[in-house]
Amino acid sequence: MESTQNIKKRLRSVANINKITKAMELVAATKMRRSQEIALASRPYSFAALDLLANLTLLEVKSSELLKRRKVKKILFVLVASDKGLAGAFNSSLFRKFEQFILKEKDFSPKIDGRPFLEKTSFVAVGEKAFNYLSRKKYNVIKKFTNVGDFTTTDQVQPLADFLIEGYLKKQYDKVIVFSSHFKSALKQEPLMREILPVDFESIKNTMKEIIPETGKFAELIKENNINFSAAAENMSYLIEPSPKIVLENLAKHLIFMQIYHLILEANASEHSARRIAMKTASDNASDLSEKLNLQYNKSRQAGITNQIIEITAGAEALS
Repeated sequence: MESTQNIKKRLRSVANINKITKAMELVAATKMRRSQEIALASRPYSFAALDLLANLTLLEVKSSELLKRRKVKKILFVLVASDKGLAGAFNSSLFRKFEQFILKEKDFSPKIDGRPFLEKTSFVAVGEKAFNYLSRKKYNVIKKFTNVGDFTTTDQVQPLADFLIEGYLKKQYDKVIVFSSHFKSALKQEPLMREILPVDFESIKNTMKEIIPETGKFAELIKENNINFSAAAENMSYLIEPSPKIVLENLAKHLIFMQIYHLILEANASEHSARRIAMKTASDNASDLSEKLNLQYNKSRQAGITNQIIEITAGAEALS
């Protein structure tokens, strides 16, 4: 049986770990509530912005290059992960979703324009973990965005949105696909793939459906606004002044920015929720281990006392 001194050392170590994980759980819970409020509060505006953007994609006169589809010669992938670890399966589930998509693309489209799949792709990493993952896989990372903070602001997202939009307008890539985590609840975060450029009605419709949660604060938005996700703009007429080209160009940029901003907010909420659950699990495991070690310590201590009594009794009998 292990000595009581070693068990006491292990007990102290487990107790210290329990204190750390408990403190990290409380911090993560506070950040989780704040990030959830921001993400949920942004959903009505994001929904309205995406609804307008979806209608713009159906206009006959598409003055903005962002609303036009062209032949895909190069694809840009954007992975939105975390800067920090200790978030459970938050990052690994996102990377697994991405790998499944890559394997599928390799199977069905091994070559486009006579070039292998990886030669026509480039990658943008959002978060230190995404950059480390892509670098380890030796993918072509052309840009990374890190240290965006626990609660992302529009100023922090603007460089990413500008980079994606400008690169698309300069035809450096013809399609932008984002992999990020969608916040469904405090206990469930789902990795999703979204195509944000070129702007397409079907992809926006799917994003709009994802923004409206099945249950919770904004679950009734579909009923309240009589939303059926139909091509409503086919029966609409727009009077655009002073110039359709200028207005649509700037409006499309802003609405795409709002779509990217909302993706980052959802990822923030998902990250803090995942970290809070991971720390709670770690605290519970530490408490369980501490109880087992206490029981083991008591057994070892009792065994030592019993042995001492036996030795004293045997010595007394030998002297008698």
